[in-house]
Order: sequence, then C-alpha cells, then structure tokens
Amino acid sequence: MAVTVAEFLKVSNAEPDTYAKEIAYLWSKYNNQRATKIEEWKELRNYIFATDTSKTSNATLPWKNKTTLPKLCQIRDNLHSNYISSLFPNDEWLRWEGYTTEDSLLEVAEAIEGYMRNKTRVSHYRTEISKVVYDYIDYGNCFATVDFENSYTENARGEKTVKYIGPVLRRISPLDVVFNPLADSFEDSFKIIRSIKTVGDLKKMAKDQPDNAYLAEALDRRDRIAKNMAGHSIEDRHKAEAYAIDGFGSLTEYYQSGYVEILEFWGDFYDTQTHEVSESKVITVIDRAVTLRIDDIPSWMGTAPIYHAGWRRRPDNLWAMGPLDNLVGIQYRIDHLENLKADAMDIAVLPPLKVIGEVEQFKYGPGVKIHCDEGGDVEELGKNTQWVITALNEIASLESRMEQYAGAPSEAMGIRTPGEKTAFEVNQLQNAAGRIFQEKISTFEIELLEPTLNAMLETSARNMDAGDVISVMDDDFGVTKFMEIDKDLITATGKVKPIGSRHFAAQAQLIQNLNMLMNSPMGQLLTPHTSSIKLAKLIEDALNLGRFDLFSPNIAVQEQQQTQQAMQATQEDAQVQQELAAGGDLG
Repeated sequence: MAVTVAEFLKVSNAEPDTYAKEIAYLWSKYNNQRATKIEEWKELRNYIFATDTSKTSNATLPWKNKTTLPKLCQIRDNLHSNYISSLFPNDEWLRWEGYTTEDSLLEVAEAIEGYMRNKTRVSHYRTEISKVVYDYIDYGNCFATVDFENSYTENARGEKTVKYIGPVLRRISPLDVVFNPLADSFEDSFKIIRSIKTVGDLKKMAKDQPDNAYLAEALDRRDRIAKNMAGHSIEDRHKAEAYAIDGFGSLTEYYQSGYVEILEFWGDFYDTQTHEVSESKVITVIDRAVTLRIDDIPSWMGTAPIYHAGWRRRPDNLWAMGPLDNLVGIQYRIDHLENLKADAMDIAVLPPLKVIGEVEQFKYGPGVKIHCDEGGDVEELGKNTQWVITALNEIASLESRMEQYAGAPSEAMGIRTPGEKTAFEVNQLQNAAGRIFQEKISTFEIELLEPTLNAMLETSARNMDAGDVISVMDDDFGVTKFMEIDKDLITATGKVKPIGSRHFAAQAQLIQNLNMLMNSPMGQLLTPHTSSIKLAKLIEDALNLGRFDLFSPNIAVQEQQQTQQAMQATQEDAQVQQELAAGGDLG
C-alpha cells in the first residue's frame, strides 16, 4: 500500500503556526514535482484558445502565414456538449435508492428526489458541473467539493430575506490542488487545496457564516503584521523577498495587495515529535505562516468532501491523462502543413523572379513593361504545387484521426468493413463507435457526479436547522406543487444515483433493438404472442412518458367510441334541424 499519511517533521500543539510551515512545505514540494505537467497544460491551453500560431509552439516555424486550424478546440466543444447532454438528458436524471425497506418508501424517495432536484436547480449545479467537465477534458483531471450556504438579502429597513439555503457544489481548479499521486486512491490520500480570497471576501464570510468566525481573528492578526511591516528597514524588506508567495512577488507586496492565500489540509498526518497519527483532520492556513484552525473533518462520511475523476488512468499515478494531451503534436503537424501549403500557394501565385543582366527597376504586377538591355532577362522561378493536394488530404486524415483518438461520439468512428450492411449491422457499428465515449462519461458520473450529490444530501441533513419548502413537479397532473421538507425526512440510509448517461445509453439501445426486432421476420412470428398493453408500458417507462398519461388499456377503443357517439349525436341534431326547417317551409 502506498503512503497516504502526511509526515510533519517539526510541529507543536503549543505553537499551532508550526503546522502552517509544514503544510506550506508540502504544497511547494508536490506542486514543484508536477511543474513539467503544468507546462504541458499551458501549451494545450494555448492551442485551444489560439487565434493564430503566434501564441503557440508553431511560432518558431519560419512560415509567413500564421493560420491555426482550431481542431483541438472543436473536439473540446464536441466532447463537452455531448458529455453534458448525456449527463442531463431530461429532468429525471437522478434517483434515490434506499438500503432498507423503510428508506425505500415512496414518500421518502419522493422527498429526497424532489429536494435534490430543487437544490441542484436553484444552486446552478448543472452550470458548475459544466465547468468541471471542461477540466475533465482540458486537464484529464477534475475536482469538486461541497459546501452549505446561507444567503440572505437585506432591505433598507434591515429586514432579511432568504436568498438561498442549501448545499452548493464548488469547482476546484486542478492547478489549486495537490495530493500524493502514489496513493491507492484519491480518497485515501491527504489533499491540500489552495485558494485566493480578498480581505473583503473573508470578512463577509466571517460575518455571514457562524462557523467561519475564526476568520475575523485571523484577519485582525494579519492587519497587525501588515502594519508592522511598514516600519521595517530596507534590509528587512530585502530579506522578506525570499518569502515569495505564488503570484504576488515579495512578502511586502503580498500584504499590500489586498489578497489572502489560503491553504487547507485535509486528511491524516503523523507527528514525528509525539509519534502520534491524527486522522480525518482539516487544517486551515493563511499567508503560509498562520494556522487558523485544526479540526476534525465535519462530514458524517469521515472523509474529506473533495472528489476527483480522471479521464485516462495511469498505472501507479493518480494524475490521469486527458483526451487532448497526446493530440497536441498532431495539432502542431496540422498547423505546420496548413501554413506550409499557404506559403507554397503564395509563391505559386507570386513567384520569385530571377533577373539576368541589366534590367531597369520595375514594379512587379499585371501588364507591367520591363525594359531590359541586350542580354538581360526576367524569369519566374515557378514551383511545382502538385503536392499541395497531398497536404490537403493529409490534413483531413489527421483531423479525422484526432476525433477517433479523443473518443468523440461521431458516426465516422465506426469501423465499416467492405460490402453492404443491414440495419442491424450498421447499428452494431454505431454502438461500437460510442463505447469509448460511453465509458468515459460513465466514469465521470460514477466517480464525481454521484459522490458530490450524496455529499450535498449529507451536508443538508447535517446543517439544516429548520424546515424548507421546495417546489416539485406533480407527475400525475403535470403541475407544480410545494412540499415541506425537514431534517428527518431527508435523513435516510441509501444513496442518490445520477442515471443520466447510463439511462440515456440503455434507453437508446433498448428502443433500437426493439424496433429492429419488431420489423424483422422474427417480429412477425412474435406478434401473436406479444402483449400490446405491456409493450405500451415498456415504451412509457423507457421514454419517461408517465407524466403525460398517454397509455391506458384499450384507451384508443374507448376514445374512438366516444368520438363516434359525438359524431352520431351531431348528425342527429343536424337532421332534426333540417326536418324542422323543412316543416316550416311547408306551413
């Protein structure tokens, strides 16, 4: 088993700030170890958002043209849109599964599912997940945490109105988290999360959240340090420059910037002085010098509420690889060919001239007269541009292969062998083409979406003080109704499962197979033995049509009978009116 416990060399409970130095050292150590990978991420980012090659590694090439073909950006957008569409295909994308009979009751499931759908909608959970999915694509690693928020608005009379109370998902940038990559799993390893806040943000957090009251004392201490630094001599300030904090220059500049760096350690650590292991601790540090708190992790789950998903796993390394990482070289090649081709075409249209002998100065252009002395001449140095077509074909081939390598859900990814194909064979190819995509999105759903949803439910049950009223959709009547939720109603044994991508794929597969089966000769043999009522129930369940109440046993026969009765009644009324009108004429 790999080492998962952080080792603190010189810490003392009597001097809590000694923990700050050890945590700052761990951050610097693990952050420096991934410096090469960070440079690769920066190069990829430059290619994704490049408008020309001047901002990429292609800038070193001697081409006059600087065009970049945004293939990496297109693949990124394609993956993101398909991932999000699969994760949230409809409003019924999550489901509660109770572990006991009591926890699986309809009223419990309805309360928890309604509460989670309401909170994920109001807290913009989908928007935050969209950012996390971009990390999943860009970095190959994505991180998120869960918090409980109490937000109020205050009017001129000092009256407070609830803005939002409930769990929220927060994205963590892969650049702001370090851990032991050799651990057996991300959950087992300690984590250090870095964040930057303004002094005003921290004061607001200390004011609004009672649990963050320790921030006020820390800010007062920071103010005293900043004031003391104003009295330092030039020599003292020069010494302080050795203490550089990421992105802020010297220590003096940092304290004057109005920003505060926060490092939070989550996990287990070993004290080499006392030879004791402390488990499930959270330690908050500011300015890499001041320890704000040393507490137990508040989650009932006993682990840090920080979650990670990786796109392509590496052996013995928790830092995963992204879908675009090994496509940068191909993007370099595509831009190289594109600009080489463009330069060659420029030379073909406006070729260089070879001047022989005495030739008067002239301006090259259409219809220009060139005066040459005896023996003088001007000759175009024409180039063979036939290979430009080869370059075009190679660019198209490279772009197609990039789609395949990234696992993009494209029909072109299916391997089609020579010969005619039946509808079933084409369907098999399309399903095989999407296996990489489906596996990657299922991994994201299981490793990040599911644990964050359950963490949101846990933090709600742990922090809810009073009841809450949520709006839910009544499936029977298709209208919005309001439900009162209390702490006991959402405290149950079980888990919330996102079923978007898995249900989406299973639904598509089921409907396709059923459609092909019923339209085949085998379907004709099965038709006399197939229950149309049960088949209607299957379609209703697979396509989530229950709320519309479309299917009922023999409902079409009853409605047709009602229609016929209405038509007969209308015809009888019309006939009576005609007879009355005819009788009036006779009179």
